[in-house]
Amino acid sequence: MQVLTFRGPDSGAVDKFVLWAILLLCAIGIVSVYSAIGYLAETKGGGDNEALLFKHLFRVGLALGAMGLFSVINYRVLAKYSRYMLIASIGLLVAVQVVGVVSGGAARWLNLAGLMFQPSDLAKVSLILYVASLLSQKQVYIKSFTRSFAPIFIWIMITIAAIGISDLSTSAVVLTSVLVMCFVARVSVAQIMMVGILGAILAYGMLATSPQRAARLEAYVGIKLFPHTTAEEVFSKSDEQFQSEQARLAIAHGGLFGVGPGKSTQRDWLPAPYNDFIYAIIAEEYGVVGAFFLLGLFLVILFRGMLRVARKAPDPLGLFLAVGIVVMLTFYGFVHAGVSAGVLPVTGLPLPFVSYGGTSLLANGMMAGILLNISRQVDLGV
Repeated sequence: MQVLTFRGPDSGAVDKFVLWAILLLCAIGIVSVYSAIGYLAETKGGGDNEALLFKHLFRVGLALGAMGLFSVINYRVLAKYSRYMLIASIGLLVAVQVVGVVSGGAARWLNLAGLMFQPSDLAKVSLILYVASLLSQKQVYIKSFTRSFAPIFIWIMITIAAIGISDLSTSAVVLTSVLVMCFVARVSVAQIMMVGILGAILAYGMLATSPQRAARLEAYVGIKLFPHTTAEEVFSKSDEQFQSEQARLAIAHGGLFGVGPGKSTQRDWLPAPYNDFIYAIIAEEYGVVGAFFLLGLFLVILFRGMLRVARKAPDPLGLFLAVGIVVMLTFYGFVHAGVSAGVLPVTGLPLPFVSYGGTSLLANGMMAGILLNISRQVDLGV
């Protein structure tokens, strides 16, 4: 039986650029969450901003602890257990539909002895691990439909569907990440396109059965598309378009250098400014300069993760894992920023390492740790 092994003192150093980018994102998140958390403190925290700040600090500490732990656990060992992790995650996603806590019109949370968590965050880590493991095992016959594509396809679609029932935007980001992994692993482009088309059909089905999701898409494109939504809801300035408009106002108010830390006015109007729209608050308080600096940190993770960690990974498993994790983290970041800027339809995606959260922070810490562990095992140079 395989036992978890830890790399000893002879381990290489982690990639310092990726590490510092993550630490800076966490630091920006702490300051920005404290600024944006006023409304949450008044409605759910008894007006105690500091209590919620310490709660966020504790969660950031857990995420960084998970990053440190996973950075010293050999990623190959994690891959050996990834199938069991994924099965357990899918089971939890099914449990959400039965006994889950409804939030934002969908059941996304499980309450375990008073501990609230989102199984979708654990599922995306497990799926990345298991797909990377399957891709590395099947490289000899990677073009085979029955021996390679079919087994991978089944696990991807089951997980994506289980996540998408409650969280369509997360399932789209996860699907994009695994498809990029498949492309890098030399899976047939036709097979990848097949998964993409089936994913689009699945997304349409979920939009067609959810008026709330459909209304968000219609508000974005400005066209009535689905019969189960009302024009009043879709095009009302106080409903679906309200969030996007308030986020754009925050960015416009910030100008080039921002209004200053803690001086945001749109935090009192934006729903969940500490989470779903924290990028807009950062842009308002620190301006275009601060917003671009934040995106620059994600670009550091993207380019360093792809061009240095993934390209120099010691084996195919490390390569595919690094690609999946980097795409997942950075895609989350850019989609979140795109929503705030009105470039994309409104979703509920948090900004990695920045937004107020629990399991999302923990999952991001785990993925960052795995990426850093891969970087330990190669000589990255400068």
